[in-house]
Amino acid sequence: MQHTLQVGQNMPLNDFSGSVIVTHDIDPELDISLTAFLLTDAGKVQGDSGVVFYNQPLGPNGIATFMPAQNSGKARCHKIYFDLNKCPSAITKIAVTLTEDNHNGFNKVKNLKAEIQMGNKKIALEPNQFTAENGIVVLELYLRNGQAKVRSVWRGFESGLDGLCKNYGIEVAADTTVSTQTPDVVQSVNKAASSNTVESMPKINLKKVSGKIDLRKGQEAVLIEKTPEITASVSWETGTDYDIYALVFTKDKGQIDVATFGASGVPPLMSFQNGAVQHMGDIRREKSSVKTEEIKIRLNDNILAVVPVVYSAQSNGTGSFQRYKVSMLIDNQHGTTVNISANNANKDNTIYTCVPGIILNTPQGVVINAIEYYSKPRSEKRPKLIKGENENIEVLMDAGPVNNYK
Repeated sequence: MQHTLQVGQNMPLNDFSGSVIVTHDIDPELDISLTAFLLTDAGKVQGDSGVVFYNQPLGPNGIATFMPAQNSGKARCHKIYFDLNKCPSAITKIAVTLTEDNHNGFNKVKNLKAEIQMGNKKIALEPNQFTAENGIVVLELYLRNGQAKVRSVWRGFESGLDGLCKNYGIEVAADTTVSTQTPDVVQSVNKAASSNTVESMPKINLKKVSGKIDLRKGQEAVLIEKTPEITASVSWETGTDYDIYALVFTKDKGQIDVATFGASGVPPLMSFQNGAVQHMGDIRREKSSVKTEEIKIRLNDNILAVVPVVYSAQSNGTGSFQRYKVSMLIDNQHGTTVNISANNANKDNTIYTCVPGIILNTPQGVVINAIEYYSKPRSEKRPKLIKGENENIEVLMDAGPVNNYK
């Protein structure tokens, strides 16, 4: 079912969660980015968490998740997921915006379209006509009297991102660094890379932590001491047979898959680079109440990132990550552990792949970021790692080869 909204119209939403998709014709002269502002009733952001964009793709509590742009045929597609059920206290509105960062103006943008998708329901938003504007507020998603609504806005700003930021209470420095009026908050607004599901390397300005840490999706990444050996172990309650494998991104070869089983065109590989990343063996359906598989990591300068993946093989049948309480533990063997649980998993029995977090090898230490990504229902494809803008390592779900039948 599809509805259409004209400029200025609003409509109640039957669901509190879904996605906003903006498309336009590909043009090499244009550089269009999507940014979401999380707003209070006063129409202003609260600190650095109030801006969701390429360099900060996750909003607090999972209210918004940014997906960098990708090409599809002749079209460029921008997407952001939203869940108004997860609005933090005082946040009542999400403004979804576009900027044209080469200052060509949106009058040069052809076939600009916006759409909200919520299951089988779609809402198309008919755009305005633009001239020299370099920034646009496309729509607003908001809560009012317990009801989720959308308003079609299509308001233009000739000053582009600067105008949008100032409109939402953000001071913009001359060097394109935006900082909110909260003192110590500084975020650089980077352009979106060409990919679908993505997690970027966070800024390395973290204070090193130690001890036992529980890390959740949406929280700031943590920096821990880099030790000679780190383990990434995944545990789940008995009743099914999960398998874990590791995607390793290297300077010289790109992605290497370390797994006990293969995928289309990718043979099994238990150990990479003389044990730099080593799978410690498959754990099958045993009688213990909790099962654990482990990967040992001995970081060297060639390894940029390690991404452990949890997979329910085709032969295992169905069973959700929520039901079996999947969690990943990173241990540097020097007294510091970081635990990431599948807190956002749902009851869908046909989701076969989970990526709890990404492990980044930096000169300052090991950065661990909780991303908690899930595959599409019934997808047997592996994730894929790529190097994006600013040398970021990005995780694309359902973009790799199909796993072999075990």
